[in-house]
Amino acid sequence: MVQFINTIFNGLSLSSIILLTSLGLAITFGLMRVINMAHGEFLMIGAYVTYIVQEIFVKIFPESLFSLYYFAALIAAFAVTFALGALMEHFIISRLYGREIDSLLATWGISIILQQAARSIFGMQGVNVKAPSFLNGGVSIGPCTFSHNRLFILVLVAFCLFIVWFIMYKSDFGKKMRAVMQNRAMAQCMGINSKRVDMITFSLGSGLAGLAGCSVALLGSIDSTVGQNYIVNSFIAVVLGGVGKLIGTVFGSSIIGFASIGIENYTSASIAKAAILIIIIIVLQFRPQGLFTTKSRNLDE
Repeated sequence: MVQFINTIFNGLSLSSIILLTSLGLAITFGLMRVINMAHGEFLMIGAYVTYIVQEIFVKIFPESLFSLYYFAALIAAFAVTFALGALMEHFIISRLYGREIDSLLATWGISIILQQAARSIFGMQGVNVKAPSFLNGGVSIGPCTFSHNRLFILVLVAFCLFIVWFIMYKSDFGKKMRAVMQNRAMAQCMGINSKRVDMITFSLGSGLAGLAGCSVALLGSIDSTVGQNYIVNSFIAVVLGGVGKLIGTVFGSSIIGFASIGIENYTSASIAKAAILIIIIIVLQFRPQGLFTTKSRNLDE
């Protein structure tokens, strides 16, 4: 029973990290149809920003305030990746809408550039982030212990999921965003500034990747390839759940996270990866558009 509970908690933890990474892709890929291969590098940037903020607090602020660095890092990681996303959308992505293969190649090149830039600045060796004092230890319930840092990540993911849901489905900007993505020409005729919507939407997805990097920094060493460890599963989660559907991204991330931990506990990591691919192939054979699809009227009759 203890092993089963730990497996469920570890699966939930992995699912939450994949979901936080996938939220940005659910916007940039799911809604904007931009295959952003550099999304993992925005996660990497968010993790490195966390490390930089930590070093600033160590050198400037008294030790009693060190634990506050992580909250400053969350804000800084989102702000930096949001700004970089805006620059990338303005100078590159805005010229590639409707050209998915071209966007894939262009963003792949950007990802290589960003990885090399990280190696040049921080070196080949990984750097580590020290968790603030309030995230040390864990909560013990009977024989089971749940670490504070993973519980904090669960809360952070739930908060980000709520914010994204509110923006997409309850805010005025969300209506404009979905209108532009569904029918750009008609949205422009209604007076919506599609270029501004595009920039904010892509920047929001990039900022969410930065927050994902901030959470990943708590779990292990940070290097130039840290984003590549999550980007594939994130793309799979978005496609499996249904492109453009937020609830689908949640289910897709959960399936991958729980299946990875559950199968790996009883077999090995390589078998778990193969089993996940088999599950995805079977699901997409019967549901090629994903578990959740956007229903629309057929106007061509």
